Amino acid sequence: MAYTVKAVAEMAGVSVRTLHYYDEIGLLRPAKVTAAGYRLYTDADLERLQQVLFFRELGLSLREIRAILDRPDFDRREALRRHREVLVQQQERIRRLIQTIDRTLAAMEGGEPVAGKDLFDGFDPSQYEEEARRRWGHTREYQESTERTRRYTQADWEVIKAEGKEILEGLAALLDRDPADPEVQNWIRRHHQHINSRFYTCSPEVYRGLADLYVTDERFTAFWERIRPGMAQFMRAAMHAYCDRLEGR
Repeated sequence: MAYTVKAVAEMAGVSVRTLHYYDEIGLLRPAKVTAAGYRLYTDADLERLQQVLFFRELGLSLREIRAILDRPDFDRREALRRHREVLVQQQERIRRLIQTIDRTLAAMEGGEPVAGKDLFDGFDPSQYEEEARRRWGHTREYQESTERTRRYTQADWEVIKAEGKEILEGLAALLDRDPADPEVQNWIRRHHQHINSRFYTCSPEVYRGLADLYVTDERFTAFWERIRPGMAQFMRAAMHAYCDRLEGR
């Protein structure tokens, strides 16, 4: 069956211009273009578009998606299984975040403090660090992160999240200190080592860039401000102080 570009746009919830652009960059070419210039798509084209949209949901760039889909060994069935695994993990994280919000609201209304560990249940900062790697565009480091995390089991992720939570709690408790305070810097060192040991080799230059993203990217800022107001600026200052010391400034 053949579908017009308008029909495909309506089914997929994308604009006609988006489909035209995908055609221009070779990401999704229609099976046929009529003599009058109308693009016609087949069921196979719709399946490829579905994969494109799934990968976009995971944060991949169009260039990365095209490279994956054009690989001779690309397995659509396996890709769908992996997409499902990621979505199930996200579903669980969102469920826990909702529970954290409910507990916090209930505690606020009842005048009770929330236990430290319960403040951070469901937060997963690793997703932001990985996005930072893509935005910095260091292919070798991005591949390193991908290779490492691909091997992690659910048990591994639980350990990693527990480590990250401990670091966040330690830093949040010191928000009233000078960012260069030795105790703050000790926790920042652990934060830096956590990224190095669990995700990718994080040079001082890259670590500075990550620190800057904490205050220039609203998603990063929102993550830190949910922990404690002023946390994003505090982290940036502390991370820069740490890098200054590493570089002997």
